[in-house]
Amino acid sequence: MRSLPWHTSFVRRLALFLLALAFYGPAAARAQDRQKQVLVLYSTRWDAQVAVLGERELPRILRGSLPDGLDYYSETLDQGRFPDPAYQNSLEAFLRWKYQAYRFDVVVAMSDAALTFIERNRTELFRDSAVVYVTTSATTPRMPNSTGIVSALGLGGSLALAAELQPDVKNVFVVSGAAADRVYETAAREQFRPLDGRFTFTYLTGLPTRELETRLSALPPHSIVYYLVINQDGTGERFHPLHYLDRIAAVSSAPIYSWVDSAMDHGVVGGLLKSQQNEIEAVGQLARRVLAGESADAIPAAAPDLRVSRVDWRQLQRWGIDESRVPAGTITMFRELTVWDRYGGYIIAALVLFLAQTGLIVGLIVQRTRRREAEARILKGQADLRTSYDRIRDLGGRLLKAQDDERSHLARELHDDINQQMALLEIDLELLSAGAEGKTREFAGHAVTRAQAITRSIHDLSHRLHPARLRLIGLVSALSGLQRDLAREGVAISFTHENVPPAIPPDLTLCVFRVVQEALHNALKHSGARQASVHLSGEPGALAVTIADSGTGFDVKNAWGKGLGLLSMSERLEAVGGMLDVRSSPGSGTSVRFRVPVRSVEGAGAVAV
Repeated sequence: MRSLPWHTSFVRRLALFLLALAFYGPAAARAQDRQKQVLVLYSTRWDAQVAVLGERELPRILRGSLPDGLDYYSETLDQGRFPDPAYQNSLEAFLRWKYQAYRFDVVVAMSDAALTFIERNRTELFRDSAVVYVTTSATTPRMPNSTGIVSALGLGGSLALAAELQPDVKNVFVVSGAAADRVYETAAREQFRPLDGRFTFTYLTGLPTRELETRLSALPPHSIVYYLVINQDGTGERFHPLHYLDRIAAVSSAPIYSWVDSAMDHGVVGGLLKSQQNEIEAVGQLARRVLAGESADAIPAAAPDLRVSRVDWRQLQRWGIDESRVPAGTITMFRELTVWDRYGGYIIAALVLFLAQTGLIVGLIVQRTRRREAEARILKGQADLRTSYDRIRDLGGRLLKAQDDERSHLARELHDDINQQMALLEIDLELLSAGAEGKTREFAGHAVTRAQAITRSIHDLSHRLHPARLRLIGLVSALSGLQRDLAREGVAISFTHENVPPAIPPDLTLCVFRVVQEALHNALKHSGARQASVHLSGEPGALAVTIADSGTGFDVKNAWGKGLGLLSMSERLEAVGGMLDVRSSPGSGTSVRFRVPVRSVEGAGAVAV
């Protein structure tokens, strides 16, 4: 679709801005007293890449040095129409009316067309404004109160990169537009002249679009296309240069190179490209210095190298160009990441995690196996210990039973044999005493008395060895008898009992009696105690006994294993499932506590309490 004639479009825009001026002009006049004012004039259309970047970056750069803020304005030229004097006159009138109330501190000229316009109209439009410019020619004369950068058209660097990437290239087809675009053709012919021996150049300048597309679609082998710029083709139809590049890239039969970075992502392989970002940054910093108070004339014009070597990875793949040929320092853009490139970190992390988990699982399995083996060994050891313990306990029980049996045997021998013989001896001594006279009778009487004392001692010993009445009279009565027996030896023993079961198994009765007996004998023999107490109590399913004395006490820990008393009591209690607790210390007496379970007993086997 063709655009409206430039004068019709201009009249409409002028009318709109005159209307806006009526409302905003006075406000702008007041604002200039408070803020710096900057006008940027682009040599391209508003949607050109340099204008898009400039509108984004320049306000940011300039405001960084202005604490009071910035009034920022921008305008664009129609580079294709700019050679027409009528267009320039109309543009001058338009800008005069639009900005008549403004006094710009800095006017920025982005490239040659804008700079030429400012030079021609500075007196009428920007008399007192400092000018910061970008120009492509180092011979451009510098006007008063100005500074800028020289950004030369460096076209040959992209051909050098093309030769690196494609050593077999012979033909270079240089593409440019008509009218004002021919200036780029002129620059290219001049810069490519030293390369005529290396390449064969064909200039496709100002062709109609259809013809150009036809030519580019059937290029000979070993060819490349060098795209300069096309704003207008040979028929006068106007285009956006990057949109036109997209169009010819779709039909070109050879790789395309260019000279400016805005061409990237529009079908070109790459080149040594002017960085418009760097260009805007450089001119913005100059304008910032002027706004900060430096004189523009005092700032020397600079000629920085703004070019950056770049290639499009997708185009390398499209044209089969070996990526290893890309020179060092060249930026590869738009690389399509492989699965490894995209997820390599995750893959490595997952692999590490997997290996760690695998190692952990293996370690846990090994540990579990070793633990089970250790548990099996422990269980076997416990079983062996239990077997040994049961055997020892059984042996201990047998020894205790054998001991009790031997005591019973000795008690019966003393009672049935020795006691009987002593009884006969007493009778004989009494008969001898009855028939004797004088001293003989007296000696016989003394012998009878001694015999009777021996008989009582034998009787008491027999009873202690095996209390014959224990089964008949029960535990409580037997302990009461033990209390009386010891009382005759001068020891004060208190015996109390409560809640004792009515029937207790014989083995348990004998065990409790023997433990109490042993504890009391130990107290009398070793502690020197003359007082002791015994308390017997029945609990649910158990008997609890406490024996306490007021003797000298002893070190329980060191006493274990040195005598048979404590071991004998402990073994007797373990045989019936009881537990012994001995508490004592030197000088504080002794307390012996034990508890034995009592199973339900019925019938003749029970012993009455």
